[in-house]
Amino acid sequence: MGHDLDIRLLRHFVVVAEELHFSRAAARLFVAQQALSRDVGRLEQQLGVRLFDRTTRRVALTAAGAELLDRSRALLAHHDEVVRDLGAVTSRFLVDAVGAGITPGRVLNRARRYEEGFEFYSRRCAGLAEALPQIGAGELDVAFGVWPPAARSTGVRVQHRLIREEPLGLLLPPGHRLAEQPEVPARELEGLEVCRRAGDHVTGEWDDLARQFLTRYGARPAEAHPPVRGGEELAHHVRDGEPPVLTVLGHPPVPGATLLPLVSPVPLLPWSMVWRDRERHPGLAALHRAVDELRSAENWNDLPRDTWRP
Repeated sequence: MGHDLDIRLLRHFVVVAEELHFSRAAARLFVAQQALSRDVGRLEQQLGVRLFDRTTRRVALTAAGAELLDRSRALLAHHDEVVRDLGAVTSRFLVDAVGAGITPGRVLNRARRYEEGFEFYSRRCAGLAEALPQIGAGELDVAFGVWPPAARSTGVRVQHRLIREEPLGLLLPPGHRLAEQPEVPARELEGLEVCRRAGDHVTGEWDDLARQFLTRYGARPAEAHPPVRGGEELAHHVRDGEPPVLTVLGHPPVPGATLLPLVSPVPLLPWSMVWRDRERHPGLAALHRAVDELRSAENWNDLPRDTWRP
């Protein structure tokens, strides 16, 4: 064959072989169906055999595919065991911190106090739907988001912890009629156009939660607004004439804008931390320690009685 087998391609092959349906397999893996089909084609090309018989109505394993399925499961199990067992000696621990200045990023910054013999690396992606397959493949160690994601991959073994239910607020442009109030009751959202796609906290799971809340209280979610990330870019868009932005109450200040708490009820964003099953790296322990310290110091467990949860 002349090439090493790609673990990711084998993992994708196993899910397709279990589902015998490319669309369902793509949903399990959180990848596009076209990309999954391309990955299977690459694996077939590397091996020089056809793994599936495909028609418009059915997908079936070939004899070579059936043989590879048994061997792939054993190989992946051994690969994942090696990754888990040796994880504690690696010097790098990669965390998807979602965005700067919000809860996951603050947890990571606190955990960096306890770096010893390893170093945290941070990156930002679009939520758990993107992060879970990478955790399963050993390409990412920890991610934050709303658990469970809209579609859960049964091919990825993870553990998760609810770390905080964070109140939401409304980020108001200068001169907005609500900006002079100390807080915004949910009933005042009736008929109001509200943007839900601006801010470093925005992920696929957030989009679903925000839509639920806004429609529940009669607001009009702004559909035409593209995603906006980064403080400077957000400040550019939160200005006179633009709609208010639904965001987390702990969002970093935006120059010129007013951030007010939403009340009656208080909407909550449930942040969870997610990691690979049986992870032993000291970076995970440092993150748990940081969560415990922040929960105690900032009273994250003290929530109002009148709340809204997705």
